Amino acid sequence: MLDVRRLRLLRELARRGTIAAVAEALSFSPSAVSQQLGVLEREAGLPLLERTGRRVRLTPAGQNLVRHAEAVLERLEQADADLAEARGGLAGALRIGAFPTASRAIVPAALVALARRHPGLEPMVCETDPAAVAHALRAGDLDVALVHAYDFVPAEREPGLTTEPLYGEAMYLAEPAAGTPGTSGMPGTPGAPGATAPDQDAVLRAHAGSPWITATPGTLCHAMTVRACQAAGFTPRVRHQVDEFATVLALVAAGQGVAVVPQLGVTGPADPSVHLTRLVMQRRTNLAFRSGAAAHPAVAAFGAALRAAVPPDLAGSRAEA
Repeated sequence: MLDVRRLRLLRELARRGTIAAVAEALSFSPSAVSQQLGVLEREAGLPLLERTGRRVRLTPAGQNLVRHAEAVLERLEQADADLAEARGGLAGALRIGAFPTASRAIVPAALVALARRHPGLEPMVCETDPAAVAHALRAGDLDVALVHAYDFVPAEREPGLTTEPLYGEAMYLAEPAAGTPGTSGMPGTPGAPGATAPDQDAVLRAHAGSPWITATPGTLCHAMTVRACQAAGFTPRVRHQVDEFATVLALVAAGQGVAVVPQLGVTGPADPSVHLTRLVMQRRTNLAFRSGAAAHPAVAAFGAALRAAVPPDLAGSRAEA
């Protein structure tokens, strides 16, 4: 009989490519991962892995076994959901991954509603960049998470995970208002949100020579800005790399550059030093969890609480799974 824990290791190896990466993700030593995969090969009765330099590649038999592992792990999630339903009364930890703007604007209200309806449940929020969510869910470090995708950075389908749409957000170009100190050479406009730009490329292209403020490399937000600018015909000259949108807007107000920010990143009183132009592009947020866990009472309860907490100006623009 094949061991489910070893099948999980094989599935992670198929995604990560190296034994060292699997070991780091699952808090094992590389030698322990190698040993367990060796045992799995003996259980299977044929080679599952072959080395190509420093990486390990799955044989056709190994790839086929990963497909079976995905199905087995999904059924186990369904079984766990059924058992939780049968026990009745939600209790215990629910590990939630969320990115900062959602953590601030939506998650607190959802947690209040969740505590009111299910006082025995213990939600535990961990700020997690959406780019890292898939591995954290598959490794069991998270039970459910909020992820987002942009028009220029669509979400890739992740094996073993399921997503459900939550909401969509408008995107804005944030630029210093006219007359802001330090903005010589940058096009400036008065500081109040404007209507949607009819020509997004033209709006971005007007700042081809301006300094830009982006998120840190490796994040979806960074890729979004770079790709949107490249689609407009230029590569942005990045001066600052900041992940918190409140800090991004403070830098824009200080005349340090321009940035693309989502709707939830511009909440609060309007800053007359910052002009916002609504762009055509959007950011879409989904709820993600392991395949088979949709019916788990805790996951379903958190999803319902989140949907009820989505502000009305976002609820009308649904994300796409």
